[in-house]
Formats: sequence, C-alpha cells, structure tokens
Amino acid sequence: MSDKTLIVLGAGESGVGAAILGKQKGYDVFVSDGGVISDDYKKILEDYKIRFESGEHKEVFNHQPTLIVKSPGISEKTELVQHFLKKNISVISEIEFAGMYKNENAKMICITGSNGKTTTTLLTYHLLKNAGCDVGLGGNIGMSLARMVAENPHEYYVVELSSFQLDGMYSFKADIAILLNITPDHLDRYDYKFENYVASKFRILQNQDSKNSFVINKDDEVMNSFCTGKVFGGKKYFISNIGDANSVANEREIIFNVDDKKMTIATDVLTISGLHNRYNAMAAGTAAILAGLNQQQIENGFSTFKNAEHRLEKVTTIDGVEYINDSKATNVDSVWYALESIKTPVIWIVGGVDKGNDYSVLMTFVNKKVKGIICLGKDNSKLQKQFGESGKLFHSTNSIADAVSKAKEWGVSGDTVLLSPACASFDLFQNYIDRGIQFKNIVHQLVTQS
Repeated sequence: MSDKTLIVLGAGESGVGAAILGKQKGYDVFVSDGGVISDDYKKILEDYKIRFESGEHKEVFNHQPTLIVKSPGISEKTELVQHFLKKNISVISEIEFAGMYKNENAKMICITGSNGKTTTTLLTYHLLKNAGCDVGLGGNIGMSLARMVAENPHEYYVVELSSFQLDGMYSFKADIAILLNITPDHLDRYDYKFENYVASKFRILQNQDSKNSFVINKDDEVMNSFCTGKVFGGKKYFISNIGDANSVANEREIIFNVDDKKMTIATDVLTISGLHNRYNAMAAGTAAILAGLNQQQIENGFSTFKNAEHRLEKVTTIDGVEYINDSKATNVDSVWYALESIKTPVIWIVGGVDKGNDYSVLMTFVNKKVKGIICLGKDNSKLQKQFGESGKLFHSTNSIADAVSKAKEWGVSGDTVLLSPACASFDLFQNYIDRGIQFKNIVHQLVTQS
C-alpha cells in the first residue's frame, strides 16, 4: 500500500484524468462520484485498476487521504468537501494536480473570461498546432490536463480555465495568461458578490514572475478597475478595439506590436467574424507571437481555423436564408456579440432557463437588426414582457421543431435565422450541445424537404 493516498471527487473527464495521473505517480487512488459514472469512464478506471464508487458518496468517508482532487462542478461548500477540509486535508483542482507533475520546461498558455474563452483557446491551439508546435489542448475543453500530462505530454499546453477550476489552483503558474472579459456569472458560487467572482478570474495571474506574460482586454471596464493600483508579476500586454495597446483591431486589420515584433494582418483572413472575435483573434495572436510564431504562421492559422460547434456555427443556407447555431450563447453578453456580428435582418430564436437576464441591453440591436423573435422555452413570460410589444414579429413555443418551422415561414432571401438563446437549456434539453444538435438536425431536414 502506498503511503500517498489520493481521493478524486467526480469521475468525469477531469476526475478520471486526475485518477490516472495519481496512479502513475504512485498514489493509492480512490474515485467517488455521487452520480452514475459513465460506462466509458468505468472501463478506463477498471483498466487502470483504480477503485471507485458510483451513485453515492459513502465509502469515501472511510478513507484518510493525503490529498483530494475535486472536480470543478463540486462546490467547496458541500458537506463532503467540508468533511475533509475540517481534517486539514488539501483539496485542489485537477489543473493544480497536473501542474505538480508536468515537465518543468513545458509552457502553459491559459485562457479565462466570461465570454469567448473557448473560441480563443481553440484558436490559440490551432495557431500553434498549424505552425508545427508540439501542443496539447485541455482544461475546460478537450482532454483533461492531468490525463495529457500522464499519457501524452507536450512542450506547450493551451488550457481553458473556468473560475471553478481557478478556485482550486494554488501553486500552478501560467507562462502566458489571457483574460478576455468579466461579466456577472455563477454568482451563486460566490456568495452573490461580483467582486468575489472577479477575484477568482484573476487567480490566473497568481505566481507569475518576470519571465511570464499576460494578455488583458484594455476595453473591459471591470478588469481595468480591478487592476488599478495592483502590481502583477508577469509582463502585461494590452489588446484593444479602440487604440493605444500592444494589439489593436478595427474592421479592416489587426495591428500587433509585441516586444520587438510588429505585424499587420487583414481581418478578412479570419474565418470568424464580429467585434468579439476580433478580441479573440488579438488575444490568440498575441499569445502566439509570445510563443515565437511569425506573421506567416499566424496568417495561415487565422485563415484555416474552424471554430467549435454551437458557437456562431453556420449550419446551411436555404432559399437564401442563412441558419446559424449559437446554442453556446447562454448569457446576454454572448447574444450581444452574436447580434453585433450579423449584418443582415435577423430572425432570432431565444429562450430557455432565465439566469436573471437583463434583456434591455439588447434592445438597440433588436430595433436595428431583428425582424422576428421566436421564444423557445417552457416559460417565455419574461421575454414576452420585454419584446412582445417591440413591434417585431413575435412567436412563443416550447418546441424547437415549431421554432424552426416558424423561422422558415418568416424568412426571405437575405435573412439570417439565429439560434442564440441567452439562457440555459435545461428546461427542454439535456444541455446546450443537445439544443444545438437538435436545431441543426431540424434545419438539415428542411434541406431535404426543399
């Protein structure tokens, strides 16, 4: 029996990855998941001869671990976590655990933000991968960082980090950190104090020194306010859509001025559109330059990038009407960026589980761009109150098939049908992915019918 005992709470991608790494590093590992562990993950645990319990936290209370790795979805306030914290047992994130065992020369490029972090993470990874770098993609997307460190180590890791993951990080250091923006989200985990959520996001900069760098959105008022009067260890690089920054963008070009490297890249090489994606491109491009890429490599990466599903994903065009799946847009800010990016009349499908949204900030775009609003949810009363008297075509439904049918009825050549819900999906769907897939499937059925 090992004198190092590791308990892993949660057996999703993060937890299983931590368990594999722990096993590799000589820990006696036990995994506990209060939900049902998927058959795929059960098999992986069995193949690695890792003990586990599924559907309950029962046996775990009989263990005396030297360390606990907690999945990000499990709150520190739960009875289970508090049980071990009261015994002065360290509870850390899978990211922290991975950082303990990565190759000391490996570089971590880490991205966080309330909106845009997945696109920026994927784009940064693509830039480096396309340029021939030995790079892995992990964190809140792709393979868990711990599993990569254990099974498939790299020279570079591009890591998407949520606030929940950052909360469990203490000694972990980002070689290059990116902070995109901060808007209120997940406040129930932060005692409904926005300042606590902001502080969580800024944990990405902890432990940085003069050899490290961070990229920050100068146009984000929240971050600028938080930074005032504070000193950080890493070297700061600003991005801005306004000017006076290391990387500046407008509708025509992105101008990079990073240390001694200066380059101008036309925005028309980008495969992603809109103001928000210019910020994402500036951030990813700056990180890529800091990692050593040249202009040709960045231009090639920009021009060949394909974004993830459900993020302003162009599905198809039917009778001149373009259908876009933006199911990942689960807050108002994401919808703001989506509407900003579209230049044609919009038939907007919106709704789901409301998060306390203030839809009034979207009224400018609604007035200028939206010709029809289709509310998709079990309870559309708040949307009805906000938009029902807007003078736009208006329809309420709890069926995505009916929503798409109504959009097709309203649409004419030159219009865009946009699924950008601003809400969570759990009233009618398993998750935002399920919502996006159902939308795409129904749209593709229209193609076969036309």
